Parts: sequence; C-alpha cells; structure tokens
Amino acid sequence: MDLYEHQARELFEEHGIVAPRAAVTDSPKEARGIARTLGGQVVVKAQVKTGGRGKAGGVKFAADPAAAELTARQILGMDIKGHTVRKVMLAEPVEIESEYYVSYVLDRAAGTFLAIASAEGGMEIEEVATARPEAVARIPVDPAEGVTSAKAAEIAEAAALPPQTVDVLVRLWDVLVREDALLVEVNPLVRTKQGHILALDGKVTLDDNARFRQARWGADEVEHDDRLEAAAAAKGLNYVKLDGEVGIIGNGAGLVMSTLDVVAGCGARPANFLDIGGGASAQIMADGLSVILSDPAVKSVFVNVFGGITACDAVAEGIVQALDAVQLTKPLVVRLDGNNAARGRTVLDERAHPLVQQATTMDGAAARAAQLATAN
Repeated sequence: MDLYEHQARELFEEHGIVAPRAAVTDSPKEARGIARTLGGQVVVKAQVKTGGRGKAGGVKFAADPAAAELTARQILGMDIKGHTVRKVMLAEPVEIESEYYVSYVLDRAAGTFLAIASAEGGMEIEEVATARPEAVARIPVDPAEGVTSAKAAEIAEAAALPPQTVDVLVRLWDVLVREDALLVEVNPLVRTKQGHILALDGKVTLDDNARFRQARWGADEVEHDDRLEAAAAAKGLNYVKLDGEVGIIGNGAGLVMSTLDVVAGCGARPANFLDIGGGASAQIMADGLSVILSDPAVKSVFVNVFGGITACDAVAEGIVQALDAVQLTKPLVVRLDGNNAARGRTVLDERAHPLVQQATTMDGAAARAAQLATAN
C-alpha cells in the first residue's frame, strides 16, 4: 500500500526526521489561508501516488496567498499519469544548498534490504542512476542487524553524503521497521543554506500483510480512479483494469500473468488482471464475473484455473453457482487443470450453459477466448 506524500511526511516527523512546515487541503480557498499561515510564499504540491509530478505541472511555487489559491485551483482535478489530484499540500519553501537521495527497499531476490543513496538527488535521479550508476551507492542491509550509526556512516560515506545525514539514515530505518514498510524514500533530502537537513519529499510503501498492525491507514486511503477497480476493491478482489477485450480470471498471480501473455500472443488484449487466489467459492466467482461483465469493453471471459489445494471440481461448483447469481452475457471459456480437473469438467458439462465453453490446454483456451472476443 502506497502512502501519499503528506502521510509519508507524517511518519517521518513522528520518527524525528525534520520536514518543512506544511498542510493539506482539497479547497483552493482554504489554500489561501494555509499560505498565509505559512508566511505567504508556498510550494503547492499535488497529492497523488505516482512519480513525475513536477514534470507534469503538479508542483508549483506560489509567491503569495492569492497565488496559492489560484495555483491550488489549477492543480486540483489534474490528471497525472492516470491519477486524479484530489488534494494538494502547501509547504513552506526553503533555500536549498544541496540535494541528496536516500532510501531503503526490500531486495526480494537477495532476501535482505538494500540502502540506495546518492549525493545527486532530485528530479533527475533516474537519469543519474542510468547514465552514471557509480554515483548511486547500493549497500545491503541485514534485517537482523539493521542500520546502526556505524552502518549509516558506511552508507553515507559510500554515497558521498555529509556526516549530518547519518542520523537521518538511522531514523529512516526506524520508519521502515516500525511502520512495516517495504520501501521508504526521501527525494530530495536537502541541506539548506542555513545548514539544516530536511526531507522535502517522501515515499512510503507499506506491507499489505501487516495492515492489521497499521489500522490508521484504512481502506478509505486507497486510491481508485477507475470505477471497476473501486468496485472490485469493495468486494475484496485483487483486480487491475487493463485496456483490452478479454476478461481474465485466474488463481495465482503467476498464472494470471502468464494468461495475460498467452492471450496477447493469440492476437487479443487482456481487459484486466484478476487473481482469485487459492479460493474459488461461488461468491468470489460471482463477484469476479460481475465486475468483469460490467466492463463494456469485454467481449469474452477466460477462466484459467490450476487445481492445487483448491480442487478443480470445487472451482467448477463455484462457477456453476455463480452462473445462477450473475447473468452471463458474454461467452465464457474455462480451462481446468490439476487436482480433480476431470471431475470439474464434468460438473460444467452437466450444467450445459450455452455461453460456457471448455478447453483442456491454456493455449487452446486462450486462442478460443481471443477468437470469440475479436469476432464480436
């Protein structure tokens, strides 16, 4: 779960990482009052869960409260990489002497965390990392040992950061551990002309598996600009809308990703990613079909299931019961393989729904779903 910048700053400040004064609003009129409170001049920043806000026009300087109101009005409602700006943060400007980049991220392949830091932070950090990788230090961090002052000093030295950043590196690690984060990032971390070290921007990604320990970030904090994604989220479905015509349902993220590729290889475009996980109850199947069928772009639906802990006959029973709860208006192609696959196919044959077809291979099912989608 990604946090908004203002939420990340809130966590930073709770752990002693200093940031400029700021406040959040969804009202241009209120933005004028906030600017007045902050001294007149402010930086107005779009609050969206994506990068590149500055280049997209979502970060602007306002010279006075009237300009802050006008700028907030311009930014609110903007579309930035598919994210609608619903709130802006107004922050006190600072005189910057140097900009740095610091972050900790989970390195799944190595089974550890990675500290990434550079003395050249700011908007162009991606270009720096590509053009001059030696300018970006990457230091493994043992989760059991964490980031002590000595480890932080090692990271700072490797990245050519000033000694004043050591304390920030220690505190940023505390944010990651105590808040159950998978990523914490400050870009830029700056040294002001007065010699202060401040976090001007922040990004935090929390571990969804630890959501029960982070109750303050409720479901209402999740951003869904797409109505279908919002509807799926309300039903607890792992759904992502895509620009295609073949609806996809599968059990397991890896299988679903492979299904998307196979459908694309057959000359059609997947309409969505929908992983029903290990369970395929009638309710889950009905909810999934309901969301997919409500997408007007969908011309056919492909259900691709490999039976493991949840057997294929149980999945088939779920599909049959779902067909009684949801009016099927598009052709449905089902491929069942694995545990009790033969019994599952029999269950669907006995139901004999006129819009349900079966295939024994993933390639064959994908080809049929693609053919049905492109023929309509």
